[in-house]
Amino acid sequence: MNSRALPLLALIFAANIFFFYVNPAWNGSITEVKAAISADDQALTAADNFTKQQNQLAAARDAIDPASLTALTNFLPSAVDNVSMVLDLNALAARSNLSVANIDVVMSSASNAATAAGQNPVGTVDLSLSAAGTFTALQTFLMGVEKSQRLLDVHDLTVKGSDSGIYNYQMTLRLYWLH
Repeated sequence: MNSRALPLLALIFAANIFFFYVNPAWNGSITEVKAAISADDQALTAADNFTKQQNQLAAARDAIDPASLTALTNFLPSAVDNVSMVLDLNALAARSNLSVANIDVVMSSASNAATAAGQNPVGTVDLSLSAAGTFTALQTFLMGVEKSQRLLDVHDLTVKGSDSGIYNYQMTLRLYWLH
Protein backbone atom coordinates (compact mmCIF):
# COMPACT_ATOMS: atom_id res chain seq x y z
CA MET A 1 0.00 0.00 0.00
CA ASN A 2 2.89 2.29 0.65
CA SER A 3 4.10 1.70 -2.82
CA ARG A 4 0.82 2.95 -4.22
CA ALA A 5 0.36 5.89 -1.81
CA LEU A 6 3.64 7.60 -2.64
CA PRO A 7 2.94 7.98 -6.38
CA LEU A 8 -0.63 9.07 -5.63
CA LEU A 9 0.66 11.68 -3.19
CA ALA A 10 3.21 12.86 -5.74
CA LEU A 11 0.46 13.15 -8.37
CA ILE A 12 -1.76 15.17 -5.99
CA PHE A 13 1.25 17.35 -5.08
CA ALA A 14 2.06 17.91 -8.77
CA ALA A 15 -1.59 18.75 -9.56
CA ASN A 16 -1.65 21.24 -6.68
CA ILE A 17 1.57 22.86 -7.93
CA PHE A 18 0.07 23.10 -11.43
CA PHE A 19 -3.34 24.47 -10.41
CA PHE A 20 -2.19 26.79 -7.62
CA TYR A 21 1.19 28.06 -8.93
CA VAL A 22 2.00 27.29 -12.57
CA ASN A 23 -1.41 27.91 -14.13
CA PRO A 24 -2.08 31.25 -12.34
CA ALA A 25 1.46 32.44 -13.05
CA TRP A 26 1.17 31.42 -16.71
CA ASN A 27 -2.26 32.99 -17.24
CA GLY A 28 -1.66 36.02 -14.98
CA SER A 29 1.73 37.71 -14.85
CA ILE A 30 3.22 35.93 -17.87
CA THR A 31 0.25 36.96 -20.04
CA GLU A 32 0.60 40.53 -18.80
CA VAL A 33 4.32 40.49 -19.57
CA LYS A 34 3.63 39.10 -23.07
CA ALA A 35 1.06 41.87 -23.66
CA ALA A 36 3.54 44.50 -22.43
CA ILE A 37 6.23 43.07 -24.71
CA SER A 38 3.81 43.16 -27.64
CA ALA A 39 2.90 46.79 -26.88
CA ASP A 40 6.59 47.68 -26.61
CA ASP A 41 7.28 45.95 -29.93
CA GLN A 42 4.51 48.00 -31.55
CA ALA A 43 5.94 51.19 -30.03
CA LEU A 44 9.41 50.29 -31.33
CA THR A 45 7.99 49.65 -34.81
CA ALA A 46 6.15 52.99 -34.73
CA ALA A 47 9.32 54.76 -33.52
CA ASP A 48 11.33 53.11 -36.28
CA ASN A 49 8.77 54.21 -38.89
CA PHE A 50 8.80 57.72 -37.45
CA THR A 51 12.61 57.84 -37.60
CA LYS A 52 12.57 56.65 -41.22
CA GLN A 53 9.98 59.28 -42.16
CA GLN A 54 11.91 61.97 -40.28
CA ASN A 55 15.08 61.02 -42.14
CA GLN A 56 13.23 61.13 -45.48
CA LEU A 57 11.83 64.58 -44.69
CA ALA A 58 15.24 65.82 -43.57
CA ALA A 59 16.77 64.52 -46.80
CA ALA A 60 14.04 66.24 -48.82
CA ARG A 61 14.62 69.48 -46.88
CA ASP A 62 18.37 69.23 -47.42
CA ALA A 63 17.77 68.71 -51.15
CA ILE A 64 16.09 72.13 -51.39
CA ASP A 65 18.34 74.82 -52.78
CA PRO A 66 19.36 77.12 -49.87
CA ALA A 67 18.69 80.20 -52.00
CA SER A 68 15.15 78.98 -52.70
CA LEU A 69 14.61 78.22 -49.03
CA THR A 70 15.80 81.72 -48.11
CA ALA A 71 13.50 83.22 -50.74
CA LEU A 72 10.59 81.21 -49.34
CA THR A 73 11.40 82.34 -45.80
CA ASN A 74 11.49 85.95 -47.02
CA PHE A 75 8.24 85.46 -48.95
CA LEU A 76 6.30 84.05 -45.98
CA PRO A 77 8.28 84.66 -42.78
CA SER A 78 7.57 82.94 -39.49
CA ALA A 79 7.24 86.22 -37.60
CA VAL A 80 5.85 89.67 -38.23
CA ASP A 81 8.64 92.21 -38.56
CA ASN A 82 6.66 95.44 -38.72
CA VAL A 83 9.65 97.71 -38.32
CA SER A 84 11.60 96.34 -41.28
CA MET A 85 8.43 96.23 -43.40
CA VAL A 86 7.70 99.89 -42.64
CA LEU A 87 11.31 100.79 -43.45
CA ASP A 88 11.11 98.81 -46.72
CA LEU A 89 7.87 100.55 -47.69
CA ASN A 90 9.38 103.97 -46.87
CA ALA A 91 12.41 103.18 -49.02
CA LEU A 92 10.19 101.93 -51.86
CA ALA A 93 8.05 105.07 -51.64
CA ALA A 94 11.16 107.27 -51.71
CA ARG A 95 12.48 105.45 -54.82
CA SER A 96 9.05 105.86 -56.43
CA ASN A 97 8.90 109.62 -55.64
CA LEU A 98 5.87 109.03 -53.45
CA SER A 99 5.70 111.03 -50.22
CA VAL A 100 4.50 108.86 -47.33
CA ALA A 101 2.72 110.79 -44.62
CA ASN A 102 1.60 108.05 -42.26
CA ILE A 103 1.90 104.27 -41.81
CA ASP A 104 -0.19 102.54 -39.16
CA VAL A 105 -0.06 98.86 -38.27
CA VAL A 106 -3.49 97.30 -37.74
CA MET A 107 -3.75 93.67 -36.67
CA SER A 108 -6.42 91.85 -38.65
CA SER A 109 -8.77 90.48 -35.97
CA ALA A 110 -10.71 88.05 -38.20
CA SER A 111 -7.57 86.32 -39.44
CA ASN A 112 -6.04 86.17 -35.98
CA ALA A 113 -9.24 84.69 -34.51
CA ALA A 114 -9.23 81.97 -37.19
CA THR A 115 -5.55 81.35 -36.52
CA ALA A 116 -6.15 81.10 -32.78
CA ALA A 117 -8.86 78.53 -33.45
CA GLY A 118 -6.28 76.47 -35.38
CA GLN A 119 -7.99 76.86 -38.74
CA ASN A 120 -5.40 78.92 -40.60
CA PRO A 121 -1.62 78.83 -40.12
CA VAL A 122 -1.19 82.14 -41.96
CA GLY A 123 -1.69 85.37 -40.05
CA THR A 124 -2.20 88.81 -41.50
CA VAL A 125 -1.32 92.33 -40.51
CA ASP A 126 -2.85 95.34 -42.25
CA LEU A 127 -0.70 98.39 -42.88
CA SER A 128 -2.64 101.61 -43.41
CA LEU A 129 -0.64 104.01 -45.56
CA SER A 130 -1.24 107.66 -46.43
CA ALA A 131 0.81 109.10 -49.28
CA ALA A 132 0.91 111.88 -51.82
CA GLY A 133 2.40 111.96 -55.31
CA THR A 134 1.76 111.70 -58.99
CA PHE A 135 -0.13 108.84 -60.58
CA THR A 136 3.14 107.62 -62.15
CA ALA A 137 4.73 107.56 -58.69
CA LEU A 138 1.80 105.47 -57.43
CA GLN A 139 2.17 103.06 -60.36
CA THR A 140 5.90 102.70 -59.65
CA PHE A 141 5.17 102.13 -55.96
CA LEU A 142 2.54 99.48 -56.69
CA MET A 143 4.89 97.68 -59.11
CA GLY A 144 7.47 97.65 -56.32
CA VAL A 145 4.87 96.18 -53.95
CA GLU A 146 4.04 93.57 -56.58
CA LYS A 147 7.69 92.58 -56.94
CA SER A 148 8.35 92.63 -53.20
CA GLN A 149 10.06 89.66 -51.61
CA ARG A 150 7.35 89.62 -48.95
CA LEU A 151 3.85 88.30 -49.56
CA LEU A 152 1.63 91.35 -49.38
CA ASP A 153 -1.23 92.77 -51.35
CA VAL A 154 -3.15 95.99 -51.72
CA HIS A 155 -6.36 95.43 -49.83
CA ASP A 156 -7.89 98.87 -50.26
CA LEU A 157 -6.95 101.97 -52.27
CA THR A 158 -8.59 105.39 -52.17
CA VAL A 159 -7.45 108.22 -54.45
CA LYS A 160 -8.36 111.85 -53.78
CA GLY A 161 -8.09 113.99 -56.86
CA SER A 162 -6.29 117.27 -57.33
CA ASP A 163 -5.91 119.89 -60.05
CA SER A 164 -2.14 120.11 -59.54
CA GLY A 165 -1.42 116.49 -60.57
CA ILE A 166 -0.39 115.52 -57.02
CA TYR A 167 -2.91 113.08 -55.62
CA ASN A 168 -3.53 111.94 -52.04
CA TYR A 169 -3.66 108.20 -51.59
CA GLN A 170 -5.02 106.16 -48.71
CA MET A 171 -4.25 102.46 -49.02
CA THR A 172 -4.28 99.36 -46.91
CA LEU A 173 -1.61 96.77 -47.56
CA ARG A 174 -2.11 93.28 -46.16
CA LEU A 175 1.06 91.55 -44.98
CA TYR A 176 1.07 87.76 -44.50
CA TRP A 177 3.16 85.68 -42.13
CA LEU A 178 3.35 82.05 -41.11
CA HIS A 179 2.70 81.01 -37.50
